[in-house]
Amino acid sequence: MAFGSGDFVYEVQDNWWTLPDGWSFGWVPAVAVDSKDRVHVYSRSEHPMVVFDIDGNFVTSWGEDILKDAHGIYIDGEDNVYCVERETHCMRKFTNDGELLMTLGTPDQPGAEGEPFNLPTDLAFDASGDMYLTDGYGNARVHKYTADGEHIKSWGEPGTAPGQFDLPHCVRVDKHDRLLVADRSNNRIQFFDTDGNYLHEWDGLHQPDTIYIDDEIVYIAELEQRVSIWTLEGTKLTEWGGGVESEKPGEFVKCPHGIWLDSKGDLYVTEVQADARLQKFVRQ
Repeated sequence: MAFGSGDFVYEVQDNWWTLPDGWSFGWVPAVAVDSKDRVHVYSRSEHPMVVFDIDGNFVTSWGEDILKDAHGIYIDGEDNVYCVERETHCMRKFTNDGELLMTLGTPDQPGAEGEPFNLPTDLAFDASGDMYLTDGYGNARVHKYTADGEHIKSWGEPGTAPGQFDLPHCVRVDKHDRLLVADRSNNRIQFFDTDGNYLHEWDGLHQPDTIYIDDEIVYIAELEQRVSIWTLEGTKLTEWGGGVESEKPGEFVKCPHGIWLDSKGDLYVTEVQADARLQKFVRQ
């Protein structure tokens, strides 16, 4: 069965990955692909970071002694891996083979109201290397840092007006250095400049969870069983799923949560509120 339309048509590759014997996935909040097309699966399980090759063969795992509550993931141009830990209130930076390089936040200790971090969600970088973290379930903020982890500024507050948030769930930066923030419970994506000035928004989404940007194209995993694909100018190109829980391959049992693209243009989508949900959509 085909999913999508126009130039963005996909076939689902069912059961594309293989875990070692005796291993299992719990919820899979996030997925990311590095420069060598190694697929990093960030899950709430005994093996929080599992790496596959592009064909789904197991490569390695790491993070068992550090990572506790998977939420958001980001891989930079040097293949460093950034893991946002929700319930431990911190962000961890690793080398590609799992060596811990940096921790932001005090593990297991939430920040004061409006301060980093209280159940953070995701992160991204701008063209100058500054880092942005969405924060999140306990705050309604975006925090800006230098690449070395020095806090620069924060913005946002609870609400529905421009620049306010109701669960900022993901941040990504486009080629124009605009921040796209998935304002999940407000069913919108807000655009900001790198100083936190509100620019505009896309509304009418179905609780956007995670964003992936590939040049001019924006891929969105939406909590209400939908994936949608847009241009940077705000034109929706295609979508599938939407409001119906289904166990059929290519459809969604519960809640799409993570999304990333590999070098071939194939799409990886993860889900939460159900175990071991990690689907690969092969572009036709």
